[in-house]
Amino acid sequence: MRPDSPTMAAPAESLRRRKTGYSDPEPESLPAPGRDPAGSPAHLHTGTFWLTRIVLLKALAFVYFVAFLVAFHQNKQLIGDRGLLPCRVFLKNFQQYFQDRTSWEVFSYMPTILWLMDWSDMNSNLDLLALLGLGISSFVLITGCANMLLMAALWGLYMSLVNVGWESQLLETGFLGIFLCPLWTLSRLPQHTPTSRIVLWGFRWLIFRIMLGAGLIKIRGDRCWRDLTCMDFHYETQPVPNPVAYYLHHSPWWFHRFETLSNHFIELLVPFFLFLGRRACIIHGVLQILFQAVLIISGNLSFLNWLTMVPSLACFDDATLGFLFPSGPGSLKDRVLQMQRDIRGARPKPRFGSVVRRAANVSLGVLLAWLSVPVVLNLLSSRQVMNTHFNSLHIVNTYGAFGSITKERAEVILQGTASSNASAPDTVWEDYEFKCKPGDPSRRPCLISPYHYRLDWLMWFAAFQTYEHNDWIIHLAGKLLASDAEALSLLAHNPFAGRPPPRWVRGEHYRYKFSRPGGRHAAEGKWWVRKRIGAYFPPLSLEELRPYFRDRGWPLPGPL
Repeated sequence: MRPDSPTMAAPAESLRRRKTGYSDPEPESLPAPGRDPAGSPAHLHTGTFWLTRIVLLKALAFVYFVAFLVAFHQNKQLIGDRGLLPCRVFLKNFQQYFQDRTSWEVFSYMPTILWLMDWSDMNSNLDLLALLGLGISSFVLITGCANMLLMAALWGLYMSLVNVGWESQLLETGFLGIFLCPLWTLSRLPQHTPTSRIVLWGFRWLIFRIMLGAGLIKIRGDRCWRDLTCMDFHYETQPVPNPVAYYLHHSPWWFHRFETLSNHFIELLVPFFLFLGRRACIIHGVLQILFQAVLIISGNLSFLNWLTMVPSLACFDDATLGFLFPSGPGSLKDRVLQMQRDIRGARPKPRFGSVVRRAANVSLGVLLAWLSVPVVLNLLSSRQVMNTHFNSLHIVNTYGAFGSITKERAEVILQGTASSNASAPDTVWEDYEFKCKPGDPSRRPCLISPYHYRLDWLMWFAAFQTYEHNDWIIHLAGKLLASDAEALSLLAHNPFAGRPPPRWVRGEHYRYKFSRPGGRHAAEGKWWVRKRIGAYFPPLSLEELRPYFRDRGWPLPGPL
């Protein structure tokens, strides 16, 4: 009989068990996947960021989706062929300015895919870029998986729009998002591409600069931030107040002082929690996200606050974010737990792709450090500049918000009349209403965040400047004189709908204040009380605007 046969092995195994006190568990007593040997649910370990990557990608994709949605709905009217500031005119002027440079130099100064497209139909170009962005961001948002190619495409598409239009914070956040992902693989848990600590610290460095920059620009800027009175004015004078801002504005004085002190704590002290270990970093992430949530509730600052939440998510590891994901065999949490166990076991032999990836991540870290030098110098400077980029790719930028607070709210109200004589005392002027900005004192403030009405925002800036600094508002007046459908789609109410267009359009300057709860105006259903300051621009007719439009290369509206 062979010594390893069952009949010979059984007595030996029985003797071993008696000597060691060890016995194999019955099959049914083995711990289920995702549970520890005692049968209780297993907990994710700290120090890995598989789930963090999924949350980061979904949050970033959400902001991209909103940004591209805003672009799709509004870019044609704002920067399209017949927009208020046509990007074709802008690109031609830029091209003419750099006429002695090569095409590559021009592209490097102003990187946008529009250089490579046919300018004969810029509206279609803008729609194509926005729709591609909407499609890719929807995929990432729904699935939670992406690769470097998809994230680079989102970044390139949005950069193409930013360089002929808008903001850059999303570009820096999106650039970091590229390096969260594997090159080709489309998987929520790419086994051979763990989330890079360098990329995570890139996100943390971003939120550090955003918040500290915002805090420093306040302390160095308006005196009301130092004497704690800025919140007495902020809710009433912010770009586009919402209904909650109305009630917060009327809070007691001591509450406004508490708000200002809390703002300084969050922006000037909390950012340093990032460097004090895991628990402090988690506290930083929680406080920053709660702070942004409060800003979302109290104002319509587009998707800015939602975007600022994204880098704060890099403060949380898998153990912290595990509650967001369902448990059970085969679930993401269960798979991450198994990967954590594998990592704690034998180290696999490094793959060539992993080595290349690590080299790329280290290169990214060096690039971010190098580009951060002027940004840090700006933070340390007493002449700090906010919301500025130092390179054409918008990779590492300076940030800041509300360095100065306007103490009174001014609004530009556009009015039209069908009268042939604009100066007659009995001329009836009718107001145009915008989507969200204050106009009719009886209209309730809107609530639109994270969506963004760009024209309403531009009108807020124009109100404390002059029309000479904002010639696009004259372009808008000309379009209203012609009842231009694209321009009117940006407004909430056209008083001449169903009638001939106005003969004259003018801009009136008003001062707005919130009505007092329980007061006479509030009892009449008015949210605002307004008082005329004077004329913003005089009555204009279509014929008068002919040379003005031609000098600027703008298409002539209507029958001109």
